[in-house]
Amino acid sequence: MNSPVKASEERERYAMEVFFDGDCPLCTREVNMIRRRDKVGRIRFTDIAAPGFDAGARGFTMQELMDEIRAELPDGTRIHGVEVFRRMYDLMGLGPLVSVTRLWGVRQGLDGLYKVWAKHRLKLTGRCVDDVCTVGG
Repeated sequence: MNSPVKASEERERYAMEVFFDGDCPLCTREVNMIRRRDKVGRIRFTDIAAPGFDAGARGFTMQELMDEIRAELPDGTRIHGVEVFRRMYDLMGLGPLVSVTRLWGVRQGLDGLYKVWAKHRLKLTGRCVDDVCTVGG
């Protein structure tokens, strides 16, 4: 078991830890693309669909993690939604692109589109049958 000091040191090795749904094909594609671009390994990815993952042990509910992408910064600050992508892209050196997404109007539009995507992603990724959406194997 990790001691609090070791867990803290581990968190500080990364600029952020991103919690993603590894059963979501589009989510996994995006994570794999970001991993390839994150040459210095500043982003840690945690698959919430992995066997043995315990949301409660990380201070989340599984519903929170399924509702939208979430991340934790080394100081314990938590972010969610499009802000997670903004921070990841900034870490990959795409700061100018990120700056555009923060402009008034653009920010609200992207945030709104993401909320629609997040709400319907299980259906959109083929994980619902007869309007019943399932998570996990």
